[in-house]
Amino acid sequence: MENDWDIAMDSLSKTTVFSNPNNEPVTISGHADDLKCIGVGTDAAVFQSLNAPAYAFKKYAKDKIAKVKVEANVYQKLGDSPFFSTCFAAYDECLVLSYEEGKTLFDCVLQGIHIPEQVINDVEDAREYVRTKGLNPRDIHLKNILLQNGRAKILDVSEYILPGNDFRWEHLKKGYEQYYHLIDEKSVPFWLMETVRKWYNRRNKYFSSYEEFIKFVVNFLYKK
Repeated sequence: MENDWDIAMDSLSKTTVFSNPNNEPVTISGHADDLKCIGVGTDAAVFQSLNAPAYAFKKYAKDKIAKVKVEANVYQKLGDSPFFSTCFAAYDECLVLSYEEGKTLFDCVLQGIHIPEQVINDVEDAREYVRTKGLNPRDIHLKNILLQNGRAKILDVSEYILPGNDFRWEHLKKGYEQYYHLIDEKSVPFWLMETVRKWYNRRNKYFSSYEEFIKFVVNFLYKK
């Protein structure tokens, strides 16, 4: 029996996703006229098909395809939740997910779109929900959260089986509470966002604490 999304599979096969070192976003090779790339991460790229627009196709880099089954299992454990996408199917290299409208919080900051406090509260509730399913909510950051009708929708659950706390969400929440009012509804340049992101990813090498890192960033911004 053919599924609604099967029409996109031939086009997806014309694209190849490659991972890059230093936790940099993936690179995409190949092209199909009916496919639109709607997001890139460090392990995978996400596409939408003009012929099956209700779905998002998350295609992993060749050396990351073991994560396909992992993420599919996480979605199965999460079940039906307003905080997460629906996973319809898993193939060798990709997941078929529900397409979710909205802008990532990263894009909201870039474009000066207000991020309401409700989004922060939703993520807190979502993290608690994840724990009730025996999973570990981690890798939650600006590019993994959508603003959807004033609420939060969380993308990429692939790391929820890993142990430990990466503190990305805690740091983001603290930054929102203490500093978001300084940039609320102001467009932040892409180069600055990327610079801060790279500094953050290397913070343990150069800073003794998150607070020291934030102080450095704030001082840098005010010098500008």
